[in-house]
Amino acid sequence: MSTPRFLKLPTGVRRTFVETTRGPFAALEALPGSGVAERCPALLVPGFTGSKEDFISVLETLARAGRRVVAVDMRGQYESKGNPDDPTAYTRTALGEDIAALAEALGPDPVHLVGHSFGGLVTREPLISGRIRPVSYTLMSSGPGGLTGPAAAKAEALRDAIPELGLAQIWAVSIGPDAVARGVPKEILAFLEARTLGNCPQGLVGMAGELLSAPDRVDDLAKAIEDAGVPVLVLYGEDDDVWDPRVQATMAERLDAAKVVIPSAAHSPAVEAPETTASALTDFWNQAERRVF
Repeated sequence: MSTPRFLKLPTGVRRTFVETTRGPFAALEALPGSGVAERCPALLVPGFTGSKEDFISVLETLARAGRRVVAVDMRGQYESKGNPDDPTAYTRTALGEDIAALAEALGPDPVHLVGHSFGGLVTREPLISGRIRPVSYTLMSSGPGGLTGPAAAKAEALRDAIPELGLAQIWAVSIGPDAVARGVPKEILAFLEARTLGNCPQGLVGMAGELLSAPDRVDDLAKAIEDAGVPVLVLYGEDDDVWDPRVQATMAERLDAAKVVIPSAAHSPAVEAPETTASALTDFWNQAERRVF
Protein backbone atom coordinates (compact mmCIF):
# COMPACT_ATOMS: atom_id res chain seq x y z
CA MET A 1 0.00 0.00 0.00
CA SER A 2 1.42 3.36 -1.03
CA THR A 3 1.82 5.51 2.09
CA PRO A 4 2.26 9.29 1.81
CA ARG A 5 4.84 10.81 4.13
CA PHE A 6 2.80 13.92 4.84
CA LEU A 7 -0.75 15.19 4.33
CA LYS A 8 -0.49 18.97 4.68
CA LEU A 9 -1.24 20.43 1.28
CA PRO A 10 1.76 22.17 -0.28
CA THR A 11 1.56 25.75 -1.50
CA GLY A 12 -0.70 26.06 -4.52
CA VAL A 13 -2.42 22.70 -3.97
CA ARG A 14 -6.12 22.36 -3.12
CA ARG A 15 -8.73 19.67 -2.71
CA THR A 16 -11.49 19.77 -5.31
CA PHE A 17 -13.74 17.71 -7.56
CA VAL A 18 -13.38 17.50 -11.32
CA GLU A 19 -16.78 17.46 -12.98
CA THR A 20 -16.98 15.21 -16.05
CA THR A 21 -19.57 13.67 -18.31
CA ARG A 22 -19.21 10.52 -16.20
CA GLY A 23 -19.67 12.25 -12.86
CA PRO A 24 -17.41 14.04 -10.37
CA PHE A 25 -14.01 12.75 -9.31
CA ALA A 26 -12.18 13.78 -6.14
CA ALA A 27 -8.87 15.45 -6.90
CA LEU A 28 -5.84 17.31 -5.67
CA GLU A 29 -5.17 20.22 -8.00
CA ALA A 30 -1.88 22.13 -8.16
CA LEU A 31 -1.40 25.43 -9.99
CA PRO A 32 1.76 27.44 -10.67
CA GLY A 33 2.63 30.16 -8.17
CA SER A 34 1.42 32.80 -10.62
CA GLY A 35 -1.93 31.03 -10.89
CA VAL A 36 -1.54 30.96 -14.67
CA ALA A 37 -0.87 27.63 -16.39
CA GLU A 38 1.16 28.23 -19.56
CA ARG A 39 1.82 24.58 -20.41
CA CYS A 40 -0.34 21.52 -21.02
CA PRO A 41 -2.03 20.09 -17.92
CA ALA A 42 -1.11 16.78 -16.33
CA LEU A 43 -3.43 14.04 -15.09
CA LEU A 44 -2.06 11.61 -12.50
CA VAL A 45 -3.88 8.31 -11.86
CA PRO A 46 -3.11 6.15 -8.79
CA GLY A 47 -2.92 2.41 -8.33
CA PHE A 48 -5.15 -0.29 -6.87
CA THR A 49 -5.29 0.53 -3.14
CA GLY A 50 -3.95 4.06 -3.63
CA SER A 51 -5.43 7.51 -3.98
CA LYS A 52 -4.63 11.01 -5.17
CA GLU A 53 -2.57 11.54 -2.00
CA ASP A 54 0.06 9.17 -3.42
CA PHE A 55 1.20 12.13 -5.54
CA ILE A 56 1.07 14.83 -2.85
CA SER A 57 4.87 15.06 -2.62
CA VAL A 58 5.36 15.93 -6.30
CA LEU A 59 2.41 18.20 -7.06
CA GLU A 60 3.92 21.57 -6.10
CA THR A 61 7.18 20.81 -7.92
CA LEU A 62 5.40 19.65 -11.08
CA ALA A 63 3.12 22.71 -11.14
CA ARG A 64 6.07 25.05 -10.67
CA ALA A 65 7.04 24.43 -14.31
CA GLY A 66 3.88 26.23 -15.42
CA ARG A 67 1.30 23.47 -15.45
CA ARG A 68 -2.02 22.64 -13.89
CA VAL A 69 -1.45 19.22 -12.31
CA VAL A 70 -4.38 17.10 -11.18
CA ALA A 71 -4.20 13.84 -9.23
CA VAL A 72 -7.47 11.93 -8.89
CA ASP A 73 -9.18 9.12 -7.05
CA MET A 74 -10.57 6.67 -9.59
CA ARG A 75 -14.19 5.60 -9.36
CA GLY A 76 -14.80 3.88 -6.02
CA GLN A 77 -11.45 4.95 -4.58
CA TYR A 78 -11.41 6.89 -1.30
CA GLU A 79 -13.33 10.14 -2.00
CA SER A 80 -14.65 9.38 -5.51
CA LYS A 81 -18.11 7.85 -5.44
CA GLY A 82 -18.41 4.25 -6.55
CA ASN A 83 -21.18 2.18 -8.14
CA PRO A 84 -21.76 -0.54 -5.56
CA ASP A 85 -24.52 -2.21 -7.54
CA ASP A 86 -22.65 -2.24 -10.88
CA PRO A 87 -19.60 -4.54 -10.99
CA THR A 88 -19.02 -3.58 -14.64
CA ALA A 89 -18.06 -0.08 -13.47
CA TYR A 90 -14.64 -1.40 -12.40
CA THR A 91 -13.39 -3.09 -15.54
CA ARG A 92 -10.27 -1.64 -17.12
CA THR A 93 -12.41 -0.50 -20.06
CA ALA A 94 -14.97 1.30 -17.89
CA LEU A 95 -12.34 2.94 -15.71
CA GLY A 96 -10.50 3.93 -18.88
CA GLU A 97 -13.62 5.72 -20.06
CA ASP A 98 -13.54 7.67 -16.80
CA ILE A 99 -9.95 8.68 -17.56
CA ALA A 100 -10.93 9.81 -21.04
CA ALA A 101 -13.71 11.94 -19.54
CA LEU A 102 -11.27 13.45 -17.05
CA ALA A 103 -8.79 14.27 -19.82
CA GLU A 104 -11.55 15.99 -21.76
CA ALA A 105 -12.61 17.96 -18.69
CA LEU A 106 -9.07 19.26 -18.20
CA GLY A 107 -8.89 20.46 -21.83
CA PRO A 108 -8.89 22.06 -24.30
CA ASP A 109 -5.15 21.32 -24.32
CA PRO A 110 -4.15 17.63 -24.35
CA VAL A 111 -2.91 16.23 -21.05
CA HIS A 112 0.29 14.61 -19.92
CA LEU A 113 -1.14 11.29 -18.71
CA VAL A 114 0.51 9.30 -15.90
CA GLY A 115 -0.71 5.92 -14.68
CA HIS A 116 0.82 4.43 -11.53
CA SER A 117 0.70 0.64 -11.06
CA PHE A 118 -2.89 -0.51 -11.74
CA GLY A 119 -3.47 3.01 -13.01
CA GLY A 120 -1.13 2.13 -15.86
CA LEU A 121 -3.28 -0.85 -16.87
CA VAL A 122 -6.33 1.44 -16.80
CA THR A 123 -4.91 4.48 -18.60
CA ARG A 124 -3.57 2.48 -21.53
CA GLU A 125 -7.11 1.37 -22.43
CA PRO A 126 -8.36 4.71 -23.84
CA LEU A 127 -5.09 5.13 -25.74
CA ILE A 128 -5.44 1.73 -27.37
CA SER A 129 -9.09 2.41 -28.26
CA GLY A 130 -8.24 5.85 -29.63
CA ARG A 131 -10.50 7.64 -27.14
CA ILE A 132 -7.77 10.05 -26.11
CA ARG A 133 -4.52 11.36 -27.54
CA PRO A 134 -2.40 12.75 -24.72
CA VAL A 135 0.59 14.97 -25.37
CA SER A 136 2.65 12.35 -23.50
CA TYR A 137 2.09 9.12 -21.61
CA THR A 138 3.97 7.77 -18.59
CA LEU A 139 3.73 4.28 -17.14
CA MET A 140 4.94 4.57 -13.55
CA SER A 141 5.78 1.32 -11.77
CA SER A 142 3.35 -0.57 -14.00
CA GLY A 143 3.66 -3.68 -16.10
CA PRO A 144 2.69 -5.35 -19.36
CA GLY A 145 -0.17 -7.36 -17.88
CA GLY A 146 -1.63 -8.73 -14.67
CA LEU A 147 0.32 -9.40 -11.51
CA THR A 148 2.22 -12.61 -10.86
CA GLY A 149 4.08 -14.06 -7.90
CA PRO A 150 3.82 -12.68 -4.35
CA ALA A 151 2.16 -9.44 -5.46
CA ALA A 152 -0.59 -11.44 -7.16
CA ALA A 153 -1.05 -13.57 -4.05
CA LYS A 154 -1.59 -10.43 -1.93
CA ALA A 155 -4.13 -8.99 -4.37
CA GLU A 156 -5.98 -12.31 -4.56
CA ALA A 157 -6.07 -12.62 -0.77
CA LEU A 158 -7.53 -9.12 -0.41
CA ARG A 159 -10.10 -9.76 -3.14
CA ASP A 160 -11.28 -12.96 -1.49
CA ALA A 161 -11.32 -11.51 2.04
CA ILE A 162 -13.42 -8.43 1.33
CA PRO A 163 -16.81 -10.19 0.83
CA GLU A 164 -16.22 -12.39 3.87
CA LEU A 165 -14.71 -9.95 6.38
CA GLY A 166 -15.46 -6.43 5.15
CA LEU A 167 -13.01 -3.55 5.00
CA ALA A 168 -13.30 -2.57 8.69
CA GLN A 169 -12.27 -6.04 9.85
CA ILE A 170 -9.49 -6.27 7.27
CA TRP A 171 -8.12 -2.95 8.51
CA ALA A 172 -8.34 -4.09 12.14
CA VAL A 173 -6.62 -7.45 11.73
CA SER A 174 -4.26 -6.91 8.79
CA ILE A 175 -3.67 -3.54 7.15
CA GLY A 176 -3.71 -1.49 10.35
CA PRO A 177 -1.36 -3.71 12.38
CA ASP A 178 1.01 -3.89 9.41
CA ALA A 179 1.12 -0.08 9.19
CA VAL A 180 1.75 0.18 12.94
CA ALA A 181 4.58 -2.34 12.66
CA ARG A 182 6.14 -0.21 9.91
CA GLY A 183 6.18 2.76 12.26
CA VAL A 184 3.64 4.84 10.33
CA PRO A 185 2.95 8.10 12.25
CA LYS A 186 -0.47 8.49 13.88
CA GLU A 187 -1.68 11.18 11.46
CA ILE A 188 -0.79 9.05 8.43
CA LEU A 189 -2.23 5.96 10.12
CA ALA A 190 -5.56 7.75 10.57
CA PHE A 191 -5.52 8.71 6.89
CA LEU A 192 -4.78 5.15 5.79
CA GLU A 193 -7.70 3.90 7.86
CA ALA A 194 -10.04 6.53 6.41
CA ARG A 195 -8.88 5.70 2.89
CA THR A 196 -9.27 1.98 3.41
CA LEU A 197 -12.80 2.35 4.79
CA GLY A 198 -13.68 4.98 2.21
CA ASN A 199 -13.08 2.62 -0.69
CA CYS A 200 -16.06 0.98 -2.33
CA PRO A 201 -15.72 -2.73 -1.39
CA GLN A 202 -17.19 -3.89 -4.69
CA GLY A 203 -14.79 -1.57 -6.46
CA LEU A 204 -11.77 -3.10 -4.76
CA VAL A 205 -12.98 -6.59 -5.57
CA GLY A 206 -13.51 -5.65 -9.21
CA MET A 207 -10.19 -3.85 -9.52
CA ALA A 208 -8.34 -6.76 -7.92
CA GLY A 209 -9.87 -9.10 -10.45
CA GLU A 210 -8.76 -6.83 -13.29
CA LEU A 211 -5.30 -6.49 -11.81
CA LEU A 212 -4.95 -10.27 -11.68
CA SER A 213 -6.40 -11.05 -15.10
CA ALA A 214 -5.20 -8.19 -17.32
CA PRO A 215 -3.62 -9.52 -20.52
CA ASP A 216 -0.35 -8.32 -21.98
CA ARG A 217 -1.42 -5.46 -24.28
CA VAL A 218 1.99 -3.92 -24.88
CA ASP A 219 1.92 -4.65 -28.61
CA ASP A 220 -1.52 -3.04 -28.91
CA LEU A 221 -0.29 -0.02 -26.98
CA ALA A 222 2.88 0.22 -29.08
CA LYS A 223 0.82 0.37 -32.27
CA ALA A 224 -1.58 2.95 -30.83
CA ILE A 225 1.12 5.31 -29.63
CA GLU A 226 3.07 4.96 -32.86
CA ASP A 227 -0.03 5.76 -34.93
CA ALA A 228 -0.85 8.75 -32.71
CA GLY A 229 2.73 9.95 -32.31
CA VAL A 230 2.56 9.95 -28.51
CA PRO A 231 5.91 9.86 -26.67
CA VAL A 232 6.05 7.35 -23.82
CA LEU A 233 8.09 7.15 -20.63
CA VAL A 234 8.48 4.03 -18.50
CA LEU A 235 9.51 5.12 -14.99
CA TYR A 236 10.04 2.82 -12.02
CA GLY A 237 12.03 2.36 -8.83
CA GLU A 238 15.17 0.27 -8.93
CA ASP A 239 13.79 -1.89 -6.11
CA ASP A 240 10.20 -2.30 -7.35
CA ASP A 241 8.70 -5.37 -5.69
CA VAL A 242 5.41 -5.51 -7.59
CA TRP A 243 6.46 -5.72 -11.23
CA ASP A 244 10.05 -6.88 -11.65
CA PRO A 245 12.25 -4.01 -12.89
CA ARG A 246 13.56 -6.31 -15.64
CA VAL A 247 9.99 -6.82 -16.87
CA GLN A 248 9.43 -3.08 -16.95
CA ALA A 249 12.71 -2.54 -18.81
CA THR A 250 11.63 -5.05 -21.44
CA MET A 251 8.26 -3.31 -21.71
CA ALA A 252 10.06 -0.01 -22.37
CA GLU A 253 12.00 -1.65 -25.20
CA ARG A 254 8.84 -3.09 -26.73
CA LEU A 255 7.23 0.36 -26.61
CA ASP A 256 10.36 2.10 -27.92
CA ALA A 257 9.87 4.31 -24.88
CA ALA A 258 12.17 6.48 -22.81
CA LYS A 259 13.13 4.82 -19.54
CA VAL A 260 13.99 6.28 -16.14
CA VAL A 261 15.00 4.11 -13.19
CA ILE A 262 14.64 5.96 -9.89
CA PRO A 263 17.41 5.17 -7.37
CA SER A 264 16.46 4.38 -3.76
CA ALA A 265 12.82 3.83 -4.74
CA ALA A 266 10.60 0.76 -4.86
CA HIS A 267 6.99 0.69 -6.08
CA SER A 268 6.03 4.29 -5.24
CA PRO A 269 8.68 6.66 -6.66
CA ALA A 270 6.48 9.74 -6.15
CA VAL A 271 6.51 8.97 -2.41
CA GLU A 272 9.98 7.50 -2.00
CA ALA A 273 11.98 9.86 -4.24
CA PRO A 274 9.70 12.81 -5.02
CA GLU A 275 12.29 15.33 -6.23
CA THR A 276 13.95 12.87 -8.61
CA THR A 277 10.59 11.67 -9.87
CA ALA A 278 9.22 15.19 -10.39
CA SER A 279 12.38 16.23 -12.22
CA ALA A 280 12.18 13.23 -14.55
CA LEU A 281 8.53 13.89 -15.33
CA THR A 282 9.06 17.61 -15.93
CA ASP A 283 11.99 16.97 -18.29
CA PHE A 284 9.98 14.39 -20.23
CA TRP A 285 6.90 16.62 -20.43
CA ASN A 286 8.92 19.60 -21.65
CA GLN A 287 10.52 17.49 -24.37
CA ALA A 288 7.12 16.13 -25.42
CA GLU A 289 5.69 19.63 -25.76
CA ARG A 290 8.64 20.78 -27.85
CA ARG A 291 7.97 17.87 -30.21
CA VAL A 292 4.28 18.59 -30.55
CA PHE A 293 4.23 22.38 -30.48
